Amino acid sequence: MHLLHVFSTFSVGGQQTRFTSLVNALGSGYRHTVLSMDGRYDAADAILPGVDCSFQKMPVTKSGQISIANLHNARRLLAQSRPDILCTYNWGSIEWALANAVAPYCPQIHMEDGFGPDETPDRQLPRRVMLRRLALRRCAAVIVPSHVLEKVALEKWRVPRQRLHYLPNGVDCGRFARTPDDELVASLGIAPGELVVGTVTALRPEKNLQRLVHIFAELPKTLLPRLVIVGQGPERATIEGLAASLGVADRLVMTGAMANPERILGRFDVFGISSDTEQMPNSVLEAMAAGLPVLATDVGDIKNMLAPANAAFVLPRDDRRALVNGLIRLLDDAALRASLGRDNRARVQSEFGLDTMVARYDAMYRSVLRK
Repeated sequence: MHLLHVFSTFSVGGQQTRFTSLVNALGSGYRHTVLSMDGRYDAADAILPGVDCSFQKMPVTKSGQISIANLHNARRLLAQSRPDILCTYNWGSIEWALANAVAPYCPQIHMEDGFGPDETPDRQLPRRVMLRRLALRRCAAVIVPSHVLEKVALEKWRVPRQRLHYLPNGVDCGRFARTPDDELVASLGIAPGELVVGTVTALRPEKNLQRLVHIFAELPKTLLPRLVIVGQGPERATIEGLAASLGVADRLVMTGAMANPERILGRFDVFGISSDTEQMPNSVLEAMAAGLPVLATDVGDIKNMLAPANAAFVLPRDDRRALVNGLIRLLDDAALRASLGRDNRARVQSEFGLDTMVARYDAMYRSVLRK
């Protein structure tokens, strides 16, 4: 089965991480072609040798509007490659969904993972809503990983119920339960026994890592943990500048991008996620698999992803005092951290394992092809 996957970018992110996990696990019954509209293919490094996956380029007109040239080029490439299924991802690939909507070359599956800083589930741009309704109405399937997005797709984008599918993300639980790399940890200046608040994320505005730095800076001086941020992106200089202005630059460790975050994840004492918008972040599943308690802003499906006991630490994103107090409570209580970590690991193993996700997507692809 030949699948053509169109991304607005194939740089490293949660959506791309899920995709590479799927591709690596689906096996020899599939052939994949990936097209990144911004020409970036950083996430390709995670695809295992021997997996039948190639990368396609095409000229893209960037105008901020729907481009006739892009639509024409998309149809031309579809005509040439004749995939069995076209898979599009998020708003950034909407032109491909439009290009295939009239006289389609093949069945189409659209996967929607969430929004950038200009949209939220409650604040949708009218023009995008209209175009999503137009582009998605003929899709064989629209896939969402969160119940929040499921509600948006049904009520605002008017995706027919029978074509809308909730498929939660999954992770390789064994991979993220590994012992951290002591040599790497030491090289970052993290001392044995030192408390660590950590996160793994792209450094983009909607992740609002400035909020996490502010929360960290308000911790009592008696705690003196480290803040470790794993990831890369355009917000790095802003985060470093804020840490300096708040007097915590000496407690901040920024590792840059890390292909194997499990090398450090297990060394965290608390996993923090401070985003303005999320749906079902893979990073939270990875933290759960590593046996970590999670402090999070209450966005997307995070509260429902975590073990029920951890839900008390999923707090309103604009209530900084509550977030600070929640983090203090976690850092002060090692037994609580261990208990929440065990509960989170048990939940991810039972509900959000990689094998379960792969089986669901495999069944979806085959079902669409049979129609």
